[in-house]
Amino acid sequence: RSAWCFALLVLGYLLYLVFGAVVFSSVELPYEDLLRQELGKLKQRFPEEHACLSEQQLEQFLMRVLEASNYGVSVLSNASGNWNWDFTSSLFFASTVLSTTGYGHTVPLSDGGKAFCIIYSAIGIPFTLLFLTAVVQRIIVYVTRRPVLYFHIRWGFSKQVVAIIHAIVLGFITVSCFFLIPAAIFSVLEDDWNFLESFYFCFISLSTIGLGDYVPGEGYNQKFRELYKIGITCYLLLGLIAMLVVLETFCELHELKKFRKLFYVKKDKEEDQVHIMEHDQLSFSSISDQAASMKDDQKANEPFVTSQSPTSNDSSLNN
Repeated sequence: RSAWCFALLVLGYLLYLVFGAVVFSSVELPYEDLLRQELGKLKQRFPEEHACLSEQQLEQFLMRVLEASNYGVSVLSNASGNWNWDFTSSLFFASTVLSTTGYGHTVPLSDGGKAFCIIYSAIGIPFTLLFLTAVVQRIIVYVTRRPVLYFHIRWGFSKQVVAIIHAIVLGFITVSCFFLIPAAIFSVLEDDWNFLESFYFCFISLSTIGLGDYVPGEGYNQKFRELYKIGITCYLLLGLIAMLVVLETFCELHELKKFRKLFYVKKDKEEDQVHIMEHDQLSFSSISDQAASMKDDQKANEPFVTSQSPTSNDSSLNN
């Protein structure tokens, strides 16, 4: 049964991938076509209006600008005051690297920075997982397990029903505190973001997808940019912890545990017991053999004791 369920799971996942590809292609392809046409017209009109600039020079300039933009460096005059590698921006970058969000908006430029990023991530990502696991295990005791046991023991409600209601309420509180309210705040603080774009940023960030198309605090007229970056870093860490607490709460539901077991390989208990018996027999036989050999050594070392052959023992028994 588990094999058939696993096959259905694989098929369903592949169909879900194909479904996403079809929807994204049908929705985004027309917008990409319009943008390409617009850029093509602008590029064609620019050399006509500036005869002193050749098309090859324009191509080289655009390639260099796009390359710098991929590294988070803008040539626009209104963005020249924003440094990508001051302390607060570097702290924000370190938090996105360790949380595996990775917006890709700011990346190391030097070879030394790239080498350090590899070493820093190789050590820091497991360290972050250990840190988040320890924090979530402590929080979930007070946020999930004790409230469920309290209503189950004190009021006599069914534990499964209380767990489901508690998970729904906790999920609603988390969505409100880490998605809806921050989205409203970002839509006010960021000039070019509406509520949908702000909510999109919150979801992409806290789910650690990190596409990097929306990064807060990058506006040229951003007030208190350093403090704003530190606040966003704290928001990402707290929001990631809250998401893990909610996921752990839902994973502890009895219904989800039963559903997950449909796709797991069941262990053969009889084979496990046979292996255990074989190991026990080997251990007992080895102990008995060692004890017998030790007794023989002691008899051989004792004085005034002669060893009798098996034939003499048989003759004495016959007599």
